[in-house]
Amino acid sequence: MKTRHAHKRFSGEYIGFIRKKPFFIGTAVTVCAALYFGLPLFFRSTYQHEFTAVVETIAQAVILTELPVTHLPTPEPLKAIYMTSCAVGTPAFRAELVALVDETELNALVIDIKDYSGELSFIPKDETLRDFVSKRCAAPDMKEFLRALHEKDIYAIGRITVFQDPVLTKRRPDLAVKRGSDGATWKDYKGLSFTDPGAKEVWDYHIAIAKEAYAIGFDELNFDYIRFPSDGPMADIAFPWSGNRKKAEALEDFFAYLSEQLKSTGAVISADLFGMTTTNADDLNIGQIIEKVEPYFDYIAPMVYPSHYPPRFNGWANPNQHPYDVVKFSMDEAVKRFLATTTKVALRGTEPLATTTRPFFYPKKVLDKMKLRPWLQDFDYGGNYDIAEVRAQIQAVYDAGLTSWMLWSPSNRYTKDALLPATVGKKP
Repeated sequence: MKTRHAHKRFSGEYIGFIRKKPFFIGTAVTVCAALYFGLPLFFRSTYQHEFTAVVETIAQAVILTELPVTHLPTPEPLKAIYMTSCAVGTPAFRAELVALVDETELNALVIDIKDYSGELSFIPKDETLRDFVSKRCAAPDMKEFLRALHEKDIYAIGRITVFQDPVLTKRRPDLAVKRGSDGATWKDYKGLSFTDPGAKEVWDYHIAIAKEAYAIGFDELNFDYIRFPSDGPMADIAFPWSGNRKKAEALEDFFAYLSEQLKSTGAVISADLFGMTTTNADDLNIGQIIEKVEPYFDYIAPMVYPSHYPPRFNGWANPNQHPYDVVKFSMDEAVKRFLATTTKVALRGTEPLATTTRPFFYPKKVLDKMKLRPWLQDFDYGGNYDIAEVRAQIQAVYDAGLTSWMLWSPSNRYTKDALLPATVGKKP
């Protein structure tokens, strides 16, 4: 029976005196036969190899499509390195990083799903998301790669850059942070634009990406750039969706919504925060307050890179020369805040313990300090980071009473000798 769409597509059953359907089938068979038997005459040396490779690829894809997706439990302790979308899209490069995990104490990879460019590194099923797949850096075989990681007991974390998004702001300028002076899209000093953290469409867009990523095998979803913009012309900035709301309140609405929408998937979720959220009680003018983020995520990852602290921080003229001290001080403060039973932060649903003196203190629950999992520095920025500097930061994490950490290097070149060798029994 012809469908309504088929009827629209063809104006009649015949081409002259020939029925269309047999004509097209016969033509297709003839062309395919010509290609199949003719091409080898021209490409004798490569045809068999290429044809076999294509068949094998298709067969593997069919098998992997039929196999159920699995997820690994979060390792304790977790020890991870970061992998860019370009690295995961380059088989030889990603193989080097997997080998590094195999050969050392590492047990996890943080892989870009959506990076600073706003583009995706994997191919989602959702057709509306496919236009955002990177033509520059992507891994079409991401699902297969994740399965290979799981076979090695390597935990896979998908990193999603949220509000910094040059692609979405270009396609949907109505969702962008604006210049207050003329209503044009605001950009930071690097020329990057941000979506307004108060725009619910932006929330739903990233939730759709997160669900797609979890469905192909990512064990955890890590959210970065979950903040209001900074490092730009801040005197000329406007937020059409957030308006004049307190930034921390606008972000907390997003965190709550994100957590609720992803709860049914069972996905583990984590949040990357500025390092100074561990030591500052204010929102750093970006909306991040660690106590207001913690309730909605399974893990909190302060980026305590010593090179990113300002001169004279905690009395150090150049914090970059004190990698152990910066990480130890920062994570000690984070632990104290997690274990405290009161806070200066006005948490939702709480009232101040007393209103006669300022600052007000509010009650809070004792939080699990093991939710803290800092990002550490393994890149040269304002100083040389080698074995001693990387290992010092790791030791600082342990001395703060914590066990898990992640190493960041934008080049994806890591200091192997700063890592302990793999333990006996680790899967090769």
